[in-house]
Amino acid sequence: MSTATKPNHIGHKIGRIRELRGLKQEVLAHELKVSQQTVSKIEQSETIDEELLEQISKILGVPAEGIKNFSEEAVFNIIANTFHNESVAYVENYKCTFNPLDKLIEAYEENRKLYERLLQSEREKVELLSKK
Repeated sequence: MSTATKPNHIGHKIGRIRELRGLKQEVLAHELKVSQQTVSKIEQSETIDEELLEQISKILGVPAEGIKNFSEEAVFNIIANTFHNESVAYVENYKCTFNPLDKLIEAYEENRKLYERLLQSEREKVELLSKK
């Protein structure tokens, strides 16, 4: 691994941020009102005009300073330090907030009460028919 500092290649940074934002060169070109080839040339340029950088930063939704200081290593460090195992996150976020057995017993009790009311209704019906 080299300890030499990498040149501040603004075009590569723009291209990488564009990719991370899920935009194609054609979309950026359309927003800038230029051709896709022009965007490709911008992304190959080591430096670009400040006014153009401001336009691009607005389209990408990143401050111009953020583009200038963009570091892919920093992005990967943030992801590595904040990522949690998906299965653990799933379990933590979707814990059951009630006891399923309690719900089953409640359903059973409700069913029993309905049966008792139905039985009482049938008894009343038989009683009325037997009086006639």
